[in-house]
Amino acid sequence: MAEYDYDLFVIGAGSGGVRAARFSANAGARVAVAEDSAMGGTCVNVGCIPKKLFVYASHFHEDFADSAAYGWTVKPDSFNWRTLVENKNKEITRLNGIYERLLEGSGVTIVNGRATVVDAHTVEVAGKDYTAENILVAAGSWPNDLRYEGGEHVITSNEAFFLDELPKSVIIEGGGYIAVEFAGIFNGLGVDTTLSYRGPLIMRGFDEDIRVHLQGEMEKKGIKIKLNASFEKVEKTDNGLTVHFSDGTSQETDTVMSAIGRRPKVDGLGLEEAGVELKDNGAVVVDDYFRTTVPSIFAIGDIIDRYQLTPVALAEGMAVSKTLYRDTPSTVDYEYIPTAVFSQPPIGTVGLMEHEAREKYGDVSIFKSTFRTLKNTLTGSDEQTFMKMIVDKASDKVVGIHMVGTDAGEMTQGFAVALKAGATKAVFDSTVGIHPTSAEEFVTMREPVPEETAKAAE
Repeated sequence: MAEYDYDLFVIGAGSGGVRAARFSANAGARVAVAEDSAMGGTCVNVGCIPKKLFVYASHFHEDFADSAAYGWTVKPDSFNWRTLVENKNKEITRLNGIYERLLEGSGVTIVNGRATVVDAHTVEVAGKDYTAENILVAAGSWPNDLRYEGGEHVITSNEAFFLDELPKSVIIEGGGYIAVEFAGIFNGLGVDTTLSYRGPLIMRGFDEDIRVHLQGEMEKKGIKIKLNASFEKVEKTDNGLTVHFSDGTSQETDTVMSAIGRRPKVDGLGLEEAGVELKDNGAVVVDDYFRTTVPSIFAIGDIIDRYQLTPVALAEGMAVSKTLYRDTPSTVDYEYIPTAVFSQPPIGTVGLMEHEAREKYGDVSIFKSTFRTLKNTLTGSDEQTFMKMIVDKASDKVVGIHMVGTDAGEMTQGFAVALKAGATKAVFDSTVGIHPTSAEEFVTMREPVPEETAKAAE
């Protein structure tokens, strides 16, 4: 190992890269990390953390309104966008410092600058070469390119966190989790919000019942959802911006945001030149142990485009560290990965969707429940919580849990443990519920949806 400057050189100080670097250094490896932006990657700077803070902010208008039913008198509410942005920036700066200190405390060398892979054992940063026995690429992802006229007038989630002023109106392009989350944020902060999606139903890739329910609840909150139409052109006018849609219609707005997905951030990394195989979308091809087609180069996180989730990148980073420096070849089990979407109301899901369960197991039982939460019985809100459980009839195992409603993410994390452990419906039924909570619904579901009804809903 002494022939190299480092045992491991990590490209990217996001969640996965930092985890791999720290634990490898703790195992005795000589480690360096290169980062050309702020510490913490997408999640900390322009992803999960600031987004969740903005979601919290956008909920207060409903909380203030609801409080009246519980006897509270609240002064006329007002919102200051700049205060939110400034406080968010302070928190992110604090987290940046924590990540930096964690790395330095583990003995990891931090190299500032954009890294390029020169060959199987060499990385170049700012004109200087660094050699390493192994290289780990954890450079993350970037918003997809805009391929229509006027794209220069469109912001992405990267810019949405730093707007100087809160717009009066916004049109958001996309129907996935980033799009619906920002639609809820802007709408909750009082912005006239339109969500435009090219398909017939938002949230492709989620259970069909979840998609239908969420779309209806979002519309009840005042979000306008335009379906089966894509952007053809964004035109700058004296009054702001005009979006021209593929269905021949157009709409004026203050701000246009694109949230049509993210692509692996491989531009300029030199991976193909170094012999690393990439997929058509730029994702790095790796085996079960995250080794690329160049044996000394590994890759994890968004850049391999398996699951663009921070906890998954953390698990992958740990696996690489164990494989290389703890004599424990490790993979990641992707079964029963829980997911939350901080839409309004939020989604929580773990396990198989209904159509997947039918394909895999054949005979399944479907349990569903739609109800108004106890809190809303006084407020008059007609927001409905939806819960769904999927059970393999042959084994009685619960193979899917999905919900839309308050605290969906918090609940799903706990139920994910049960599914991971192989819990059966009988185990759920024998578990005492906590009353009154929404979560107890999952352990009190007794009657499955009639088979004819379930199949008709496919």
